[in-house]
Amino acid sequence: MRKTTPLRAAIAAGLMFAASHAAASHLVFCAEGSPAGFDPGQYTTGTDFDAASETLFNRLAQFERGSTRAVPALATRWETSDDGLLYTFHLRPGVKFHSTDYFTPSRDFNADDVLFTFNRMLDKNHPFRKAYPSEFPYFTDMGLDSNIAKVERLDDLTVTFTLNRVDAAFIQNLSMNFAAIHSAEYAAQLLAQGKAHLLNQKPIGTGPFVFKRYQKDAQIRFTGNQDYWRPGEVKIDNLIFAINTDASVRAQKLKAGECQITLNPRPADLASLQQDPDLAVPSAPGFNLGYIAYNVTRAPFDKREVRLALDMAVNKPAIIEAVYQGAGQLAVNAMPPTQWSYDESIQGHAYDPQKAKELLQAAGVQEGTEITLWAMPVQRPYNPNAKLMAEMLQADWAKVGIKARIVSYEWGEYIKRAHAGEHDAMLIGWTGDNGDPDNWLGTLYGCDSVNGNNFSKWCDTGYDKLVKQAKSITDPGQRSELYQQAQQIIQQQVPISPIAHSTVYQPMRKTVQDFKISPFGRNSFYGVGNGG
Repeated sequence: MRKTTPLRAAIAAGLMFAASHAAASHLVFCAEGSPAGFDPGQYTTGTDFDAASETLFNRLAQFERGSTRAVPALATRWETSDDGLLYTFHLRPGVKFHSTDYFTPSRDFNADDVLFTFNRMLDKNHPFRKAYPSEFPYFTDMGLDSNIAKVERLDDLTVTFTLNRVDAAFIQNLSMNFAAIHSAEYAAQLLAQGKAHLLNQKPIGTGPFVFKRYQKDAQIRFTGNQDYWRPGEVKIDNLIFAINTDASVRAQKLKAGECQITLNPRPADLASLQQDPDLAVPSAPGFNLGYIAYNVTRAPFDKREVRLALDMAVNKPAIIEAVYQGAGQLAVNAMPPTQWSYDESIQGHAYDPQKAKELLQAAGVQEGTEITLWAMPVQRPYNPNAKLMAEMLQADWAKVGIKARIVSYEWGEYIKRAHAGEHDAMLIGWTGDNGDPDNWLGTLYGCDSVNGNNFSKWCDTGYDKLVKQAKSITDPGQRSELYQQAQQIIQQQVPISPIAHSTVYQPMRKTVQDFKISPFGRNSFYGVGNGG
């Protein structure tokens, strides 16, 4: 019998108290994992973004809640030069940074904060970055580190970005979570104290909620920002992320009223959640892709024939039925069909274990070759049960002579080690972040992303040239033609095996008011109320 530690009992009691006394100003969110930190620029997963940038921070522009439309945020407006290389942002006056027990701002948000945020990502010799060595995978994956020539301050409320090349998705990119604006004053304080690393542990932003405390694998507590620059948008005084990696436990907590919203339910739990009279289970088509990434820097995955063989050995319809249980669509391409420029002519490779065996033998792969297959420990919108999927892949590959050993780590460690290329093959996926094809074809498979979200470590110069050319053109028709050529190369080279696009379900108590499902898989609580 497992003992309950005093800390665990206290946390449970606190969460039950918050839920049972949930007035209009309290909301408990059953989250699926612990964030790796609270500095959004360092991370790439929804778990990190929900806990930090969606709650604590703002961007110059950001996506309208529940929409793919970029709207003004910390910038009230912007202009672009005729050549598309100069962006001028006019900043919102009167925006206040959070006041906490560890920081009290002496001024409002201004241009210095924008310069600090982006110069730290651009300049490896930036004083703060040298004091707190950090990498910014999303920023570099999209080539912003090489494309932003300079960021300049014209006055307190005006900044300019000069680009080296036209970037058709630049405003969408700056609307993404990694571009959260930090306080330059707070950073200077930490630097002077020799505590630069606390930027990632004790965050300060301008967002709708203020950070209170974090207990790893247990909870995160926030309070409503009463000085938020959007009047009436903060309707929750106390927001709690109750962390549990087990989807069935999250579902039970929701039913018991111990939390008001959860995410990524198991398909097997959907019927009982939908039948509960106290719950609502809205859904939306998933702008996502779950896939297998093959690390092409490791033998035998450096051979295209081996990658094709493993793809052909996978019984994908069986996985869709068992893992997604009616809530998934078979994927055949490197991005979802709802993304504009999707190439509908692409067909998946046929399921053919015998042909797969022949390809492996021709490639010199011995019967009984051992590989590692990584499976994430958490439910994601694109993969509700990675453990089961990995077990089915293990069985499929065993039939063609490949012995796959299933490996898993805590979510933050999983991503960190995968970025370092420690895997052979891994289960991973993506939910689109900005509605632009480059967010798939550049961010996930481009050469600039090899040390970031390109978990295949695949760099094809012909492919990369097409994707970069498409990003430098503003005409959607011309861009689509180039992106479709790029999709054909992925189909031919097989750096990944697409598996599924899943439907997104967001169970919640009926007391929750105005929560909107994000097409990008984010969970935002500004504008949300709880009437229970």
